[in-house]
Amino acid sequence: MSDRQQPEITWKIKSFEELTTTELHDLLKLRVDVFVVEQACAYPEIDGKDPMCIHVLGKNETGEVIATARLAPAGVIYPEVSIGRVVVQESLRSFGFGKVVMEHAMNFCKDELRATSIKIAGQLHLKKFYSDLGFDQISEVYLWDGIEHIDMRYVKG
Repeated sequence: MSDRQQPEITWKIKSFEELTTTELHDLLKLRVDVFVVEQACAYPEIDGKDPMCIHVLGKNETGEVIATARLAPAGVIYPEVSIGRVVVQESLRSFGFGKVVMEHAMNFCKDELRATSIKIAGQLHLKKFYSDLGFDQISEVYLWDGIEHIDMRYVKG
C-alpha cells in the first residue's frame, strides 16, 4: 500500500475547439508517453480524428493533464458513439482515476450525445476493467499495432 496522498483532480469535458494549446499539448504528450513510449508501440497517435471528438481532461492542482479520454460521436470512428485513447499517467494509476475518467466519458456519451450504446476497442488485459463498467466483449481477440485488443460494447439499460 502506498503512503502517497491522492492528488485533487479537476475534471473538464471540452470539444477540440475549446481546448487551449497547452491542454492539447498535454493530452497528446500523455497519450504518446503511455501508448507509444511506455507500451513500446510505434503507431500514428495523431490520426486526424481529434478535431471531431470531445475530450475528457483530468487535471492536477498545477493544471497538468494526468488523465484523458477521447469521445467520438457516431460516424467518426464507428457507426455508433465510441470512447478511446483512455489514459492515466503511470504514476497515478493506483488511485482509480481510470474508472473516474471512464465514468465521466460514459455519462457524457449517454447524456449529451444521447448514446444508447457505446463501442470501445479495448486492450485485452483491460477486459475486466471495462467489463466492471458494463461493457461486453463483442469480438474475438485481434492484434492492433502489435497489442491484443477486443471490441466491447456498453448498452444503456
